[in-house]
Amino acid sequence: MDPSTAKTIEGAMDPATVTMIRDLAYLFASVLFIRGLKGLTHPRTAVRGNLLGVCGMLVAVVTTLWAGGIVTWGWIASGLIVGSLIGVFLAVRVPMTGMPQMVAIFNGFGGAASFLVAGGELFIRLANSRAADAVAEAGAHEAMSSQFTIATALSGLIGAVTLTGSFVAFIKLAEYKITIGGKKIWLSGSLQLPARHLISIVAVLATIGLCVAVVADPTTSLWYWLLVASAAVLGILITIPIGGADMPVVIALLNSYSGLAACATGFVIGNTVLIIAGSLVGASGLILTAIMCKAMNRSLASVIFATMGPTADGPSADDVYAGKIKTTSADEIAMMLDGAQRVVIVPGYGMAVSQAQHAVRDLANLLESRGATVEFGIHPVAGRMPGHMNVLLAEADIDYDKLLEMDAINPTLDTVDVALVIGANDVVNPVARTDPSSAIAGMPIIDIDKCRTVVVIKRSLSPGFAGIPNPLFAQDNTLMFFSDGKKAFVEITAAVKDS
Repeated sequence: MDPSTAKTIEGAMDPATVTMIRDLAYLFASVLFIRGLKGLTHPRTAVRGNLLGVCGMLVAVVTTLWAGGIVTWGWIASGLIVGSLIGVFLAVRVPMTGMPQMVAIFNGFGGAASFLVAGGELFIRLANSRAADAVAEAGAHEAMSSQFTIATALSGLIGAVTLTGSFVAFIKLAEYKITIGGKKIWLSGSLQLPARHLISIVAVLATIGLCVAVVADPTTSLWYWLLVASAAVLGILITIPIGGADMPVVIALLNSYSGLAACATGFVIGNTVLIIAGSLVGASGLILTAIMCKAMNRSLASVIFATMGPTADGPSADDVYAGKIKTTSADEIAMMLDGAQRVVIVPGYGMAVSQAQHAVRDLANLLESRGATVEFGIHPVAGRMPGHMNVLLAEADIDYDKLLEMDAINPTLDTVDVALVIGANDVVNPVARTDPSSAIAGMPIIDIDKCRTVVVIKRSLSPGFAGIPNPLFAQDNTLMFFSDGKKAFVEITAAVKDS
């Protein structure tokens, strides 16, 4: 324990005792983090796991405040009140459709907190060195170990990239648009800047050079803040060209970055529980990123460098759809469902946009009351963030055992009487299996086209994020119900009741 920490608890107990209690509390908090993460691996234990993680963070924060004492309690109370008010406001006002954007913002704030704490610690150490008449460069070097300078550089680099990358992800997820020269440009897609690769290479080289400068010459904080600025630009350049279809992967990757930034900051300030918590977040985020990439048959490099696989031109929408689209109505769907023994519902982002999860639940409950088996086919990258569909359906109190992952439901889809697809597009597009030149070639999909009857609920025939038509819509066993997702399910439920 350093002298500044020891003197804050003078008169209470000796520094050695404080250090022992602090380390034991940090160990206890770390165990709670690990147990909480373990609990999140299954829906039945997810709530308990979340509570364990929250308790672990409470123990860590209280212990740090008790053993540190560097900041007055007035500032702590002010931060707690302001942060709580913002958190409550967001929890109440942000809809479930806006949850991916909020996750992106949280990742960004985590990165910002990391590089600000690291920068503050660097400033304090430089000030202490000068106050101790260690103004000379040699004296400053003696006050800072190589571990400290390397961790500080990494915290600034990863934290700044996370901040700006997350805010760009937020803009893409929110689907903002700008008007340039009378032309609307949607910011949710891939934006290719002129000379993007050259600018990115320059930014990477500048950032690496500044990292070296921070480590080699820690006598001034100027190098650090230049590093933060350069890394912030790099974060924008990395995220701007990534298309909306890759957002689930980007969210998972940025979540990992925020954890790695926190881990590096833990080394900066010598906080073991921050190192452990950051490592857990970083590792789990990387694992989730790998799962997302596998679900899309994409490499992480292809996501980061914004390449969508084969680029050969495929058939146009007119070639695929012309004269082949068959529409249906709620009454006709009700007649099909009346004799169905097994029904599968495949949700996509359209369900989130229309907030149809409760209407979907009502229809599922009604069909089950009439003897049908209702299941849900969940694609890992359906929606805008990992687990998006699971969260929405859980909000509607749908039994988690009915939510079947792609690999679990695909082998038996040929026994399904009626499949209802609400708002999903690319994740049920059969060209991923049949067309090696397609932009989504090789991507694992839900083989919904193998069901006996498929009903697709969409507003229009607009393509998904991959920008290609979906032959599923024109298949002989497919019927299109053009409507808002929630309205469609309400009408189908009413028709089933009337039948």
